[in-house]
Amino acid sequence: MNKNRLEHLAIIMDGNGRWAKQRSLKRTSGHEKGAETIRDITIYCANHQTIQTLTLYAFSTENWKRPKYEVAFLMKLLERYVRGELPTYQRENIRFMAIGDISKFSDSLRKSIADTEEKTRTNTKLTQILALNYGGRNEVVRAVQKVIDAHQEISEESIGEALDTPYENIDLLIRTSGEQRLSNYLLWQSSYSELAFTQTLWPDFSAMELDTIIHDFELRDRRYGGI
Repeated sequence: MNKNRLEHLAIIMDGNGRWAKQRSLKRTSGHEKGAETIRDITIYCANHQTIQTLTLYAFSTENWKRPKYEVAFLMKLLERYVRGELPTYQRENIRFMAIGDISKFSDSLRKSIADTEEKTRTNTKLTQILALNYGGRNEVVRAVQKVIDAHQEISEESIGEALDTPYENIDLLIRTSGEQRLSNYLLWQSSYSELAFTQTLWPDFSAMELDTIIHDFELRDRRYGGI
């Protein structure tokens, strides 16, 4: 049996808050540890034989409902991460991109995102995409509006090309922390994705566990609606 080829991996990084609570720490400590996990998993993917794109759910359109202090911390952590990871991106030949509606972010954060995108745009080993102020339904609505504004015929092809991620479909979508739902994440692109759920909280998620999940994915029978 031929192994499935994993090219586009998406992850819902869930469990930072619960990880911190289990250790009687502030939720912000969980987010900081989670950022370290992002680096480890990204480097693993950059060195994987087939993975070309890694898309991570970093901040959803619903996350603005969290306490103001936590949202403010996440914004600062995000800016620090985007700036601080540049040496890693360059060393590992990783291209950084952001998707979602970042217009609500501060000028400083938007500039950090744009600068890192520009400085890494010619890197070719892996594309790491952070979904920021992102919601799957919002993305589809914006894509349809783009098609209408361009006076194009509305079709699966035209909408697909207008999405934030006009790349190949997602092959494997993983969610950590034991929750088993998509939470408005990449709804269009994950139509035929294989799904994997793990009880592991995101800060504890490791390259070793990811390797095991990928091995399971490679052996699955993907029929795409066929027999």
